[in-house]
Amino acid sequence: MPDSTGFLKFERATPPRRPVDVRIRDWKEVYLERQQGGEEAFGTAALRTQAARCMDCGIPFCHHGCPLGNLIPEWNDLVRRDDWREAVERLHATNNFPEFTGRLCPAPCEGSCVLNLNESPVTIKQVEVEIIDRAFAEGWVEPQPPAELSGKKVAVVGSGPAGLAAAQQLTRAGHEVTVYERADAIGGLMRYGIPEFKMEKRHLDRRLDQMRAEGTRFVTGVEVGAPGSDLSVEQLRADFDAVVLSGGATIGRDLPAPGRDLAGIHLAMEFLPGGNRQALGLVDRPEIDAHGKHVVIIGGGDTGADCLGTSHRQGAASVAQLEIMPEPPSSRGPKNPWPTYPMVLKVSSAHEEGGDRLYSVNTERFVGDEDGHVRAIAVHDVEMVDGRFTKVEGTERELPADLVFLAMGFTGAQKEGLVEGLGVELDARGNVVRDAEFMSTVPGVFVAGDVGRGQSLIVWAIAEGRAAAGAVDTWLTGSSMLPRPITPTAVALR
Repeated sequence: MPDSTGFLKFERATPPRRPVDVRIRDWKEVYLERQQGGEEAFGTAALRTQAARCMDCGIPFCHHGCPLGNLIPEWNDLVRRDDWREAVERLHATNNFPEFTGRLCPAPCEGSCVLNLNESPVTIKQVEVEIIDRAFAEGWVEPQPPAELSGKKVAVVGSGPAGLAAAQQLTRAGHEVTVYERADAIGGLMRYGIPEFKMEKRHLDRRLDQMRAEGTRFVTGVEVGAPGSDLSVEQLRADFDAVVLSGGATIGRDLPAPGRDLAGIHLAMEFLPGGNRQALGLVDRPEIDAHGKHVVIIGGGDTGADCLGTSHRQGAASVAQLEIMPEPPSSRGPKNPWPTYPMVLKVSSAHEEGGDRLYSVNTERFVGDEDGHVRAIAVHDVEMVDGRFTKVEGTERELPADLVFLAMGFTGAQKEGLVEGLGVELDARGNVVRDAEFMSTVPGVFVAGDVGRGQSLIVWAIAEGRAAAGAVDTWLTGSSMLPRPITPTAVALR
């Protein structure tokens, strides 16, 4: 039984981050780990205390906040009781990759925690990541190869969290699974999109080692269905009994303001991969380098914060992050009740490190120099009038900008190549249409993750991969014991 009074006795606490002046000099994760003194800073006893705050609610809303249906009260209590091995079994029961979600997910589970009625939820993410890190350190995470093979072959195109989750589930079900990735390394955005300071790639690599040992095959450097590709659409359909599309929503939202064609203006995903390659020692200086430059980031979300932290580590002269929306409140408003996700001001590790955050600001145009390179960005303040952003007269100004990164989200899947070649139907938002069984309009072609859902969170991607795997397994064999945590039309608590 849980500690029924833990939430009354103990206050919420989180581990300290490394000092700003230290961490911006390297690319390592911002939190101390055990070997870096983390045990002393936030040790096992402190973590067990935090787990003891879980109330084991009669209706655990954290289950509903997380699309994976993570058994959060169960593994919280197991950690409280110091039963780490059983805790990782309960964690893996619903989540293939807790080391990813524990580092990268914005934790809608914490937003829906009953203790968040007082804005002091259980530190679910930290408990999660500590469980899985300890399990790897103890050697408890072992390959789970299938007992027998089905004789069926499945291609998974795209190696982000949705594709990897689908691949692992299908491999364990006995199918021969091959994952294709157009980049030179597996991981999708987790490899070259997510900065090293948020998740070191060694966490990704050790999970891939497990998957290889289970029988999953990985092929990199192949853009399936592209002109001149080593694998055409026709060959893909001939070689495999089923195909899972999991290539993500990769088309970044652009900003067609005057001056957009100036040099020095880039989509965020043109910038972040270079920073990751620099962090991994693959390049000395990336092609797009913020060193010594005045940087402006347009977009106030997580991708913008990733650009911010990367710019700090490259040595930018200054960084400003712009958001057209007003500054969020510090606590929930009446239109954002619990247990919906709290739309409140968040300070990421990158924001702690410096830079200016500007709200209610609109971009008028990009200003160039005589060489055709951006030198400034002309902006003005806006206010909401009758549901529309309206210019506040007299607020026009210029911000110095040697580099501009557009981090305003993503608009859908890439159409050229595989999607067009397969002939799958797209919806009005540019996502691949799928039915209740995650199948596209082309029989045998299934859809998982952002390529079908649109831009979303990593927990939704993994949930989609797991659910799509169950649908594929059923289609190939007539039945399946693989779990389906969500339906294609499931949405977050609103």
